[in-house]
Amino acid sequence: MTRTHRLFQMMTALRRMPAPVRAGQLADELHVSLRTVYRDIDALRGLGAVIDGEAGFGYTLIEDATLPPLGFEDDELEALVLGLRDVAIIGDPALAKAANTALAKLTARVPPRQAHRLQHAILDAQRFIRPDSPRIDAAYLRSATWDEETVAFSYVDKKGAATTREVDPLGLVYWQETNVLMAWCHLRHDYRVFRLDRMDDLRRTGASFRPRRVPMLREFTQMMRDAVAKSRAAEG
Repeated sequence: MTRTHRLFQMMTALRRMPAPVRAGQLADELHVSLRTVYRDIDALRGLGAVIDGEAGFGYTLIEDATLPPLGFEDDELEALVLGLRDVAIIGDPALAKAANTALAKLTARVPPRQAHRLQHAILDAQRFIRPDSPRIDAAYLRSATWDEETVAFSYVDKKGAATTREVDPLGLVYWQETNVLMAWCHLRHDYRVFRLDRMDDLRRTGASFRPRRVPMLREFTQMMRDAVAKSRAAEG
């Protein structure tokens, strides 16, 4: 590994790893000595990188316009283009537009050789059954989910029964050819999933359930995984 490549890898590690990153972690990540880590940190600072911290306390990379640009390996670019093209197909209108815009921005900012790989990627995403369009503003729902705010909406289930729900929104998932909201339902006092194409009249209630969203989402996700594992075991 050349020194230039090692410095680039160290910048990538500092961006990716939870801060503060200790010198020992960087040494293990890059397979170098602690002395080399300290020397490379000084070199990066000399090149303009703003790195807070010191030996014994760990290092935090402060993102700054003067920092060297973040680059990608070829396989990373392939993964990005595949993921963005899939989002353009299965995402709600706002996300689909954002995916196409992001791909265009990425193509414009990578080196010419990699831009060619993006424009003529050998990987693509095709889905012959696309999810039905949501009947609510999915971007508005995502915003409420990030803000950990309870929402209300009218809902029609698969049997045609109509109800009004108040839920704590936990996450949005593309699930079995449809987009669904994972949530804690106040009416059922349990976790539920709701298809976005069966929701109407979405509104925020102003009630916050912060900071419970992440642990609730983990619990719900684990419950679903356990249910799938149990079903597969029964089939076997």
